[in-house]
Amino acid sequence: MIYSVRGELLESGVNYAVVECGGVGYYLSASANTIATLPRAGEEVKLYTYMNVREDAVELFGFHSKNELHSFKLLISISGVGPKAALSILSDMTPEKMAVAIAAGDARSFTKSAGVGMKTASRIVLELKDKITNEDLIPMSRSDGANIGRAATGNIGEATAALIALGYTAGEAASAASKYSPDTPVNDIIKGCLKDMSKFR
Repeated sequence: MIYSVRGELLESGVNYAVVECGGVGYYLSASANTIATLPRAGEEVKLYTYMNVREDAVELFGFHSKNELHSFKLLISISGVGPKAALSILSDMTPEKMAVAIAAGDARSFTKSAGVGMKTASRIVLELKDKITNEDLIPMSRSDGANIGRAATGNIGEATAALIALGYTAGEAASAASKYSPDTPVNDIIKGCLKDMSKFR
């Protein structure tokens, strides 16, 4: 199993990248979010990988972060969700937004991706809701705004940081999360806040 590739980026397109390692060029299918993080051709890049072996082909998929790779593996573990559909989902939403959508029971968000119908989207939410952890909900790399939310402590702080990273202002996130008890699980706080704030957007 190939864990990752590091080398010169030869070229990239809408949904792929070619990385040369030790004189071998590896073609990796990738999400739009990963493609957006790539440097210019000729520069060094590192991508985490997943190898999919089929009877008629061996496919290599590339991811800019371990978090995205983890999300990809979760998605393809669902019956009816193949690598192509998983990449489509991860092109339309970040791993953190995907995790929040699952925690909030928002199946409709997944239907915006090509190849994902409501039946499949509902299955994703149903089968993955118990596999989403607090770490999945909190972005690995927080913006300065998220760090402001992080100033709050405990579960309230974790939930506030996640909401800010999803695009809500610090004021909106802090106000929504403050309505919950500090003992409320992070997932429940985020889910409740999203439902509350969706009513006003």
